[in-house]
Amino acid sequence: MPVTTCVFDAYGTLFDVAAAARQAAAEPDFAQLSDTWPALAEHWRLKQLQYTWLRAVAGAHDDFWKVTQDGLDWALEKTGLHGDAALRERLLALYWELESYAEVPAMLHSLKAGGLQTAILSNGSPDMLQGAVTSAGIADVLDDTLSVEAVGVFKPNWRVYDLVEKRFGCAKEEVLFVSSNGWDAGCATGYGFTTAWVNRGGDPVDRLPWTPHHILDDLSGIPRLAGL
Repeated sequence: MPVTTCVFDAYGTLFDVAAAARQAAAEPDFAQLSDTWPALAEHWRLKQLQYTWLRAVAGAHDDFWKVTQDGLDWALEKTGLHGDAALRERLLALYWELESYAEVPAMLHSLKAGGLQTAILSNGSPDMLQGAVTSAGIADVLDDTLSVEAVGVFKPNWRVYDLVEKRFGCAKEEVLFVSSNGWDAGCATGYGFTTAWVNRGGDPVDRLPWTPHHILDDLSGIPRLAGL
């Protein structure tokens, strides 16, 4: 069955989650980040993900902004930067303006020119996602932005993936789902989507019951996978 709908995870897939720490480190007021920003960004992202999984398992859902703040607070303490209120405030502000990866606009334009439906499916809260989409200037090449807040549980719960069919009225087999998280792409494979894992870091494949159908270095190959 041909692909009619391309759905993307947001953070780490379309938007560079390291951009906030990297940009803050380049600002004169936060020179203390010059050497530690890569570690801070890595810890922040890892804890952000871990807290979504733990909340999903424990049935203790909260929105992604709360999880993002909790992950940052852990990362700041881990890197010896806790207690710097100005730094914390700046990092959180920058998270609403994350840069998209360089190939994202052209890739999305190509999909839309080919007549495909495009959307985000993300753990992010609606207002966070709107901020990132607006900042990246890609609103005109997305048909919708779907948030887990509609079902009150984080990925990889199956109810999240259900949002795609409910919104677009398409069969699972018509969906190409794209994520930078190997576990997300793998679980979406198990759900029934055709999947692509954007493995920018060259990581090993996660040991799960399912694996992504395709593994890419970046998003430039997505139109080809979608049949364009």
